[in-house]
Amino acid sequence: MSHPLFSLAGKVALVSGAASGMGRQMAIGFAEAGADVLLADINLPGAERTSADITALGRRAMAVKCDVSNVAQIRSTFELLDKEFGRIDVLGNVAGEGKTGPPEEMPVEVVQQVFQNLVFGRFVMCQEGGRRMLQQGRGSIINFGSIGGWNSLGRGHMPYGMSMAAVIQMTRELSTQWAARGVRVNCILPAQVWNDGLRARVKTTPAVLDTFLGGIPMGRLGEPEEIKGPAIFLASEASSFVTGMALPMDGGNLAMNAGGTYPGSPRASG
Repeated sequence: MSHPLFSLAGKVALVSGAASGMGRQMAIGFAEAGADVLLADINLPGAERTSADITALGRRAMAVKCDVSNVAQIRSTFELLDKEFGRIDVLGNVAGEGKTGPPEEMPVEVVQQVFQNLVFGRFVMCQEGGRRMLQQGRGSIINFGSIGGWNSLGRGHMPYGMSMAAVIQMTRELSTQWAARGVRVNCILPAQVWNDGLRARVKTTPAVLDTFLGGIPMGRLGEPEEIKGPAIFLASEASSFVTGMALPMDGGNLAMNAGGTYPGSPRASG
């Protein structure tokens, strides 16, 4: 029997990026904890599949097509939320795409687009969700950041790292502004977690797997399902005195010195 502090019964959640990967698993986790869920994604058929899986759990779910780089689409998504669900208790900001390339060659327009996806879109999502939560006097916002926003990944990830650093700071700023009014804002920082794109990348360039594993003391990459625990914790009353936190979900990556190794590491010298 689960502890009642982790229950989301009677709550309404909105999750972006809910068609696949960690966004899908976050949404399913919220439903398993008792929440009804509005699923937003640019991939509507994928979001609809998640919706069907949640409905099979006995919870209410609805999918909507939403490009988080498009402010008008974000606002129309929240209008749908108001009409269909009447409230929002939890917001999970997962969607958004990064770009890679040598910084000395990267067009500024690419950097601007990454910020539009990952920073400005998240801000508008937070703003729309926050306004409604402030009226209610309570709510929880969970932003997706990255360990790449805490320190540098290299490998041409500059726009992504800059954006994720901005998301972490936005989380701190919003948590400070809204905590006394009942709205908590936290951030999860994943390391490499398996998804279809990552599997394709590893298949094309197998050596990149050792690069990733060399920085993760657990000796493995994450699985999408592992987002459920941190997300339910931050969404529920189990974290009622937690706000402004950047929670690594990284297998120990940020704890390890950049030159460190662990037993079994592919870069251990012996």
